[in-house]
Order: sequence, then structure tokens, then C-alpha cells
Amino acid sequence: MNEIKDFIRQLIEKRSWMTLKQELNTLEPFQIAELIESLPKEMQIVLFRILSRESAKEIFQHLSHDEQEGIIEGIAGNVSQLTGLLNDLDPDDRTAFFEELPGNVSQRLMQMLSVDEREIATRLLGYPKDTIGRLMTPEYVAVKPHFTVQQALDHIRKFGHDSETLNVIYIVDSQWKLIDDIRIKEIILASPEQTIGEISDNRFVSLNAYDDKEVAVKVFQDNDRIALPVTDTDGTLLGIVTIDDVMDVLEEEATEDFQKFGGTEGLDLSYTKTSLFEMVKKRSGWLVILFFGQMLTASAMTYFEEEMSKAIVLAFFIPLIISSGGNSGSQAASLIIRALALGELTIKNWWYVMRKEIFSGLLLGSMLAFIGLIRIVVWQKFGISDYGEFWIWIGITVSLAVVFVVLWGTLTGSMIPLVLKRMGFDPATASAPFVATLVDVTGLIMYLSIAAVLLGGKLL
Repeated sequence: MNEIKDFIRQLIEKRSWMTLKQELNTLEPFQIAELIESLPKEMQIVLFRILSRESAKEIFQHLSHDEQEGIIEGIAGNVSQLTGLLNDLDPDDRTAFFEELPGNVSQRLMQMLSVDEREIATRLLGYPKDTIGRLMTPEYVAVKPHFTVQQALDHIRKFGHDSETLNVIYIVDSQWKLIDDIRIKEIILASPEQTIGEISDNRFVSLNAYDDKEVAVKVFQDNDRIALPVTDTDGTLLGIVTIDDVMDVLEEEATEDFQKFGGTEGLDLSYTKTSLFEMVKKRSGWLVILFFGQMLTASAMTYFEEEMSKAIVLAFFIPLIISSGGNSGSQAASLIIRALALGELTIKNWWYVMRKEIFSGLLLGSMLAFIGLIRIVVWQKFGISDYGEFWIWIGITVSLAVVFVVLWGTLTGSMIPLVLKRMGFDPATASAPFVATLVDVTGLIMYLSIAAVLLGGKLL
């Protein structure tokens, strides 16, 4: 691919347009999209302008939003090409592009659409943000149940050119209410004299235009379909959603969850398009909360100041213990959040999760405690460090603290996402920094409390 990129660059620099067109004809749309994204801005515009109208539409849909916006800006002077491109785009892809633009920009571009296309765009953008209505396209083929198979095939040939997909044909009544959907394979293999009603089974799965986009993801996963019909509350067929749009939603949701789990709010735009002020705003909330949380750690250490002053050796192991608890909590939270997202767990499984994490925490904590105890014994015996007369009690204190802190970390990390889910919040809000900070504070109190009990009358 690198050789092709270099060759295309040379053709653009030499202005060998005929050879460039011939070379582009040998590439797939997604390859040309990758090629455009690798070129400097000026070359991107030059290459895009020589594409045919049909190729431009297909390739544009493969580009990232940032690249799409750059292309629109680059060809803004060519009103004819820009108007053609916007009108040719599939309605669902155009809606996804428009909703990421500032309102005044999308309104200006909508004025370039034809009356019919503008009506479609306005209707789709009229659905609430993050609903299935924003994803659907009105480009599909529907037939009536009284059509014969031959009539249906003729109808498909006549109206199927602009359809998003022809794998599934939809059956509607005279009021355009959805009756069934049928695979094109079944129509092709049926006798020409049979009616569509005779070969349908009246079993179908549909989506509601006002449902959240995440519902579409779940329904597609459960039914293994490449397209699903979208209806209103009365069952009237409004459009269809295809698997490529759902994959985009899945990517958006995964990105948002990943950002939240990292301790920041989800970004509305890409990282490169997010302003400095907006970036600080998205990240500051959690940082302030976590900062106040860490202040509690300082308060806990102050409370045990007398014990710490008598046995300064205890301070050496604080980072070891609280980091073990924070790490185990972050691990548990990430596993539970992912399991919830995949539908492997529900809130009803809380007792199963708790039992499993109790045993996991005890086993993991015991393993780390054993390693910690061996470390103290080796360092003491070989003179690397001198923990004093009661060094074995220090080892027991540290080991026991590790077991309890890791156990507490796994329980906290596993239960918080379930609690948030029960309260109606996004489980991903149980970010790794949040869980780690919570376990840091409580883990420190556990450690110093255990030390006060076991070392009382000895070091303390």
C-alpha cells in the first residue's frame, strides 16, 4: 500500500490526471479512503475532485468525520460538486455527518439539498439525539402481501436501485403498517405465481424510532441480522437500520465507556476537534472529586500520626498496600463493566458476583501477602533492611493488611458498577481512578488499624 501511496503522490505532483484516474479505478473505495487520509490536505482535495460522482459518494462515507469536514471545506468553492455530493449521500450517513457539525454549518449545507432530500434530512434530524430515528434510512423496498412473486421481483427491479440493501424486502399493508420482512432468497426461490403473503410467516423483529441507539445494538446482536425495520409506535414502517450503522454506534459507545472508565466525561467530538477549554472542562470534574478523595487519605494518616511516629517503618509499606487494593479494584471494575455491556451479567447476578469476588479477593490477596512476607524475611535475613526487633510482626501485619485490602478492592470494584446500574447511571462511570481512590482511603485505614492491633504493646 505504501508503494501505491507514493505512486499516487507522484501522479498528483506531475498532474498526470488520466493515469491517476486509471490507477484509482483499480482500487476499492476503502483503499482510496485510506489513501486520501494519508495525503496532505491540498492533495486530498485534488484527488477527491477528480473522482466520479458515484465514487465520491461511496468514498466519502468511508472517511472519518474530521476528513469529511476537511473535504467539504476544500470543495466549498465548487458548488456543483458539493451539492451533488450532499444529495447523493445515503440519508443515514448524511444525518450522522450533519449532527457532528455546528448548527449554523449544518443548516447552511442543508440549503444545498434538493426539496426531497432536505425533507428527509429534516425528518431524520428531528428525532431526539441518540435515538434509532437518527440512524435509519428511508431507502428500502416494500411490497404488498397480495403481490405475486413475479410482481414483487418486477417491483424490486424498478425501485431497488436506491435501496440501502436488497437482502431483505419488507411487507406492508395499504396503511403502510409493517406486516413482515422476507429475505430476497425466499422470493427468488419461490414459484412466480405464489403471492408474497403465502411465503411469509408473519414473524419479524423491528425497532422503534424513539428507542435509544443502544437498543439497536442489542437487537442486532440477539438476532444476527444485517438490517432491521424501524417503525413508529403504531407499527408504521418508517425506514431501516443496517449493520454498518450499528457498528458505528458500537464503536462510539465503546469509546465513550473507555473515556469514562479513564476518569473523564465522554468527548462530544474527536480529540483533535475538542477545544482546550472543552477538554479541561471534561477532565476537571473527576480530577477535583479524586483530589478531595486523596485529601481524605492525608486525613487518615493524620489520625494515625502517633502510631506512625512510633513505628516509621510502617510508612514504607503504604504505597505497596494501597496500590495492591487500587489495582485489584480497577481490575474487578473493568471486568464487571465489560460483562454488563455484553449482557453476560445483570443486576440480578449481584450475589453470584459477590461470592466469586470474595474468593477471588482472598486468593489474590493471599498470593500477594505471601510474596510480601517473603520479601520482608529475605531483606531482614540478608541485611538489606533492618525492620527491628519485631520484624516478623511487621511482616504479619503487612501480609494480613494486603489480604484484607485486596479483598476490599475486588468487592468494591465489582459492586460499584452494579450499584450504579441499579440507580440508572452508566456503570462505566465507576472509573478506574475513582475505584482506586476509594480503595486507597479505606485501605490505608485498614492497614493502620491492623497495625494498631497487632503491634500494640510492641512497636506501638
